[in-house]
Amino acid sequence: METQENATAPSARPAAGQRRRRTAGRVAAALVCVAALFVLVARFLPLPGLGDLFGTRTHDRTGPAVLKSLRDMSRFEGAAGDYQVVVDLEKDAPFLPDAIRGTRTLYVAAGSVSAYVDLGGLGEQAVSVNEDRTEAVLTLPRAALGSTALDPGRSYAVSKQRGLLDRLGDLFSDNPGGEQAVQKLAVQRIDEAAGASGLTQRAEKNTTAMLEGLLRSLGFEKVTVTYA
Repeated sequence: METQENATAPSARPAAGQRRRRTAGRVAAALVCVAALFVLVARFLPLPGLGDLFGTRTHDRTGPAVLKSLRDMSRFEGAAGDYQVVVDLEKDAPFLPDAIRGTRTLYVAAGSVSAYVDLGGLGEQAVSVNEDRTEAVLTLPRAALGSTALDPGRSYAVSKQRGLLDRLGDLFSDNPGGEQAVQKLAVQRIDEAAGASGLTQRAEKNTTAMLEGLLRSLGFEKVTVTYA
């Protein structure tokens, strides 16, 4: 009898350990199910107090803006235009499939460009007035385009496709998924559109009207504005 009890005792201990592991596994699975159910209830069936438990909060730790420089403006902005362009930029490797190495970004960019006439460099020779101060002739520089200002509120990426190597590179990048390349190309395209849309001619026309109205209010009967 002693020999039989000693033979069965070792097999009873592993069975008890397996039962404990199975019980622990069931408990863990039950806890995961309960937690998942709790999250789903809080997400789709909001209860008082649960929304704050799973919600996110935004902390603005931005410091105050620092003034770097001041510039006196001596130009008259006679016109401005709003533009939009869809940039489709693709980069690939010649000997690798796009799924391994390559990017393609579809980006909608919106920005504005102003056209101005610089009045700060005018000398005495640029203004001619007759003796009785009834006629004035002004010679101004041609209107120029200002820098394109992209509107971040109306510019966005529609889609981004990246190869496996590019995705891995983003893991070690300080600026993953950067959009500098598409934004630079968007600025270039908007500059080209502004130059072809007659914005500078409109600025010269509005500048002429402004100066004519100003000088006529000062008593000049005839005002001539030319652009060199």
